[in-house]
Amino acid sequence: MMLGDHVKASRSSHDHGEPLSPAARFFHAPRFNVYIIAIMGFKTRINPDVVKAGLEQTLVKHPRFSSKMVVDGNKYCKNKKWTQTKVNLEDHIIVPELDPNIEFPDSFVEDYVSNVTRTPLDLSKPLWELHILNIKTSDAEAVGVFRIHHSMGDGASLISLLLACTRKTSDPEALPSVPVKKRAGSTFNSRDGFWWFFLAIWLFLRLIWNTFEDVLLFVATILFLNDTKTPIKGAPGVELNVKKFVHRIVSLDDIKLVKNAMNTTVNDVVVGLTQAGLSRYLNHRYIHSSCTGGEEQKDGRVKESNSNIPKGIRLRTVILVNLRKSAGIQVPAAIIRRAFSNITMATSGVIGPQEEISFYGHPIAYLAPTVYGPPISLVVHFQSYVNKMTISLSVDPSVIPDPHELCNDIEESLKLVRDAAINKGLVKLDVV
Repeated sequence: MMLGDHVKASRSSHDHGEPLSPAARFFHAPRFNVYIIAIMGFKTRINPDVVKAGLEQTLVKHPRFSSKMVVDGNKYCKNKKWTQTKVNLEDHIIVPELDPNIEFPDSFVEDYVSNVTRTPLDLSKPLWELHILNIKTSDAEAVGVFRIHHSMGDGASLISLLLACTRKTSDPEALPSVPVKKRAGSTFNSRDGFWWFFLAIWLFLRLIWNTFEDVLLFVATILFLNDTKTPIKGAPGVELNVKKFVHRIVSLDDIKLVKNAMNTTVNDVVVGLTQAGLSRYLNHRYIHSSCTGGEEQKDGRVKESNSNIPKGIRLRTVILVNLRKSAGIQVPAAIIRRAFSNITMATSGVIGPQEEISFYGHPIAYLAPTVYGPPISLVVHFQSYVNKMTISLSVDPSVIPDPHELCNDIEESLKLVRDAAINKGLVKLDVV
């Protein structure tokens, strides 16, 4: 994405104010104030002056990052629009003075990000900020934390915009490239046209059925279908609680190995890992919450049985249906909020660059985006970068007090599946 071309095409409309899109207004609805947190780990310490100079020439020139939200009208009819304003980077870039010898830097960064989310962004300024933490953690030499209001765009678009501010480490002039799914070459043969015709009809009917099934499930979730109550399901009002953000970096090559062994997709693998990790985690929780959940060993620990999870708990999905054509925003917002309130968690994933990139000359070690604000206690996000996959968790610590344990369970699930694929001979490992 080239920022300059987009700015020229949009400048005139932004000078007079641009109405918020229905999706943007939805993210400002009462009790659904959603933010994106993008944590970036760096291989070197961050020079704030260099970052400010770079943002001045790129991100700040984008209309959305140089516009504030203005509310016109009265209490009965409020019109929200984006209005261009002068950006003072000193108001958006925060560089706290930190002790480089702090005892537990990883915990400090987690607590810092949680504390940042306690206060909303100032509506008198563009709705974004960057925190620069020059502190060494287990995964990076320094950490940058972007906080962006979700009304400024969807997660994939904003991550793409941030990546437009980076360059390949191997070629400082080249933009990063993100892999795209290759379309299979055309193998159409006129002799097979008869079978292709029936195959096309079959695929179309499957599409219609799956769409109908998704809409039906969504409506049922709004009306009566509620997830089974488990220790990880948040109570009403969970969106108001301060969240905790943790991440774990695993091997993308291991995930691809499982993908090839199962002849499936990376997305299928990470969904399976999420389900397996949650099953292991819930098994721990049910053991510790039940006197008869397991057998006590000599060292005092509880030996787990095969499964302590109540029957009937299973993974299901809900596809959010487009309600943007509905009159007004309050009704669709209430519907989506009710749907979120009836589910346990949300999960998503974004494909990242396949080569190492730098953010204004600072090589990036990992990317860990997530969100907070929706009425759920757990969000799991997968972000690929080079040969790594970052698992980011946004949790309500009053519901999930040990999120690192959940990360351990997801990581352990990957190891178990990988080892099983190798032991069964489903894949061949290269021997050097």
